[in-house]
Amino acid sequence: MSARSSKPHEVVERALELSRADGCVVIADEQSTANLRWAGNALTTNGVTRGRTLTVVATVDGKEGTASGVVSRSAVTPDELEPLVRAAEAAARGAGPAEDAQPLVTGVAQAPEFTEAPVETSSAVFADFAPALGEAFARARAGGRELYGFANHELVSSYVGTSTGLRLRHDQPNGTLELNAKSPDRTRSAWAGRSTRDFKDVDPAALDAELAVRLGWAERRVELPAGRYETLLPPTAVADLLIYLMWSASGRDAVEGRTVFSKPGAGTRVGEKLTDLPLTLRSDPNEPGLESAPFVIAHSSGGDQSVFDNGLPLAATEWIREGELRHLTTSRHSAGLTGLPVAPGIDNIVLDGGEDRSLEEMVANTDHRGPCLLLTCLWYIREVDPASLLLTGLTRDGVYLVENGEVTGEVNNFRFNESPVGVLGRATEAGRTEKTLPREWSDWFTRAAMPALRVPDFNMSSVSQGV
Repeated sequence: MSARSSKPHEVVERALELSRADGCVVIADEQSTANLRWAGNALTTNGVTRGRTLTVVATVDGKEGTASGVVSRSAVTPDELEPLVRAAEAAARGAGPAEDAQPLVTGVAQAPEFTEAPVETSSAVFADFAPALGEAFARARAGGRELYGFANHELVSSYVGTSTGLRLRHDQPNGTLELNAKSPDRTRSAWAGRSTRDFKDVDPAALDAELAVRLGWAERRVELPAGRYETLLPPTAVADLLIYLMWSASGRDAVEGRTVFSKPGAGTRVGEKLTDLPLTLRSDPNEPGLESAPFVIAHSSGGDQSVFDNGLPLAATEWIREGELRHLTTSRHSAGLTGLPVAPGIDNIVLDGGEDRSLEEMVANTDHRGPCLLLTCLWYIREVDPASLLLTGLTRDGVYLVENGEVTGEVNNFRFNESPVGVLGRATEAGRTEKTLPREWSDWFTRAAMPALRVPDFNMSSVSQGV
């Protein structure tokens, strides 16, 4: 019998039956993907893949505390199931007491769909998108543009079972579209991306039209030196910065004095005003269009994530409310250490509270006091200083000059040095919140909705030769 001939819920149940540990968590992730790739206005490849990953968490009680052992493997056959369970138990017995040890979660109602077959994607997800993409190729070819990019759709059905009786299931669709337009001589380039659950809400023609405008802007080239510029950050760039902010918002690290959210002397900055704009940064597993797992699915422990929290219900959380820091991420363990409320991470992020103004309207609202830059996206973001959350990175695929409310040309790319907290604190305008694809982090995080931000003095620290 092959690995995929047994149903995921049956594999979970069998692994729990085989367990001899004091506690056990089993996670079966059934994944399927479909993709299209194209270059030079023509499809190049497409494909569909499927796979299963099984994670077993064994917990063993001892005189000094509870230890945990975690083992994950792909394509586990029925004959390999017991060795996998034993390997997790051996890892637990060979480990010292787990710092994050907590009683396994109980009291959560069993999901009625736990025993149902996993959902799967296929090339059918592109049934309407692919013909529309072909029409976009024809328009681009006629307009002297070359389109490159890819579309990827993934469905993951996660089954979580525990020795305390939890039987939970979550189906997560995840789609990304990235489209790049280039001039035939490759001197001009523009990018657009979209996040989607099913490819029914993405329009290749609209994206191509947007990119055609941007390539037109780039026909005039202006060289600018490094410096601080008034800058319009589009939603994708704001998402990349604030995702990193959330990844750095550990309650425990803040209490220990190691992050930008640490209060000088002792404690955290919870309760402090981070921005004068009435912005609210929040996560909600039930956010329309950005739905994510409503309970913790932890394949490993680390930071403010704990395998002992698997199955813990997640609720809507405001990280920043009307400019004020309200919550930092915690597991049950780190919440107990810090005195902060339990607030596990959630797999989406929304920033709202801005004005009902599009990015185009924000461009038009730019006066003539000095040059203003309009970015396309950020790239190669890396942390420089965790204490201030100073990040560095590059602009890419179009930095445009805005003068007197109009885009008048393209300028060179820059390396920037900025802190997301500093950007929020200095932003003078926020636009309309819209679903966006974070370009830098799209391999790990795609469910985001952000406004554009106007920052009066964004730090372009040096000129970059990138495109």
